[in-house]
Amino acid sequence: MIKGSLVALVTPMDADGAIQWDALDRLVDWHIAEGTDGIIAVGTTGESATLDIDEHIAVIKRVVDRACGRIPVIAGTGANSTAEAIELTEKSAAIGADAALIVTPYYNKPPQEGLYRHYKAIAEAVNLPIIAYNVPGRTGVDMLPATVARLALVPNIVGVKEAKGDLGRVRELLALDLDPTFALYSGDDATARESILLGFHGDISVTANVAPGAMHHMCAAALAGNSAKAAELDAPLAALHRDLFVEPNPLPVKWALARMGRIGEGLRLPLVPLASSCEPTVTAALAAAGIRI
Repeated sequence: MIKGSLVALVTPMDADGAIQWDALDRLVDWHIAEGTDGIIAVGTTGESATLDIDEHIAVIKRVVDRACGRIPVIAGTGANSTAEAIELTEKSAAIGADAALIVTPYYNKPPQEGLYRHYKAIAEAVNLPIIAYNVPGRTGVDMLPATVARLALVPNIVGVKEAKGDLGRVRELLALDLDPTFALYSGDDATARESILLGFHGDISVTANVAPGAMHHMCAAALAGNSAKAAELDAPLAALHRDLFVEPNPLPVKWALARMGRIGEGLRLPLVPLASSCEPTVTAALAAAGIRI
């Protein structure tokens, strides 16, 4: 089980949308140096929706190769087609990913039985640890705790990322009779500290893109049960947790990283640059966290 702060890594791009391979290498090295506990390559923060399959796998391979065993790499392999998710997961396994993070199918809104069969089919098709990912605010479907309990019994399904942003849901998941090796990750930075103190194992984080060391130390304190230290470390990050979503992710975090000199300005349509009216908000959040731009 991977514990701690796992970064939902952005995919650096030039202004024309071309992938910045050298910048990607530098991000991987920076996260390792800062203590990040795991990297998610080409998740939703990594703009998986606008990369074609060849690019998707190429980015994952680049991260795996650059990490070179120094840090676990989890491949984002979700799709709203089960067959496509299987293909992405198979290819990620072949290039050495340590696990796969698979978001619930989006837009087609399957019922709970459809969600269960989707993940079960992937787990049976590919010999790679799978972390299911629930983010109803983006997908239009909410994977309920009862479905998580069923999935936890499927070999290869080793955890869940819960990004509803609701501590009530966190408590529901913790109340399930799950194997203690089944990993529970927060997908909501604003409630991650409290989730870990309640019993979650880590945070798959957007904030970690710009504050990797701070997020690592905060998660470590929470995992150690040191609530006072975790709160002290989390307080300067609170504005980032909130304001990196002032417009849809990853617009604010990519703008911030570009201003920090770590990546270029690129996004792919239908995403567009952060609105100028939002720039002071993100700038202030970075300053509150002690990050200069």
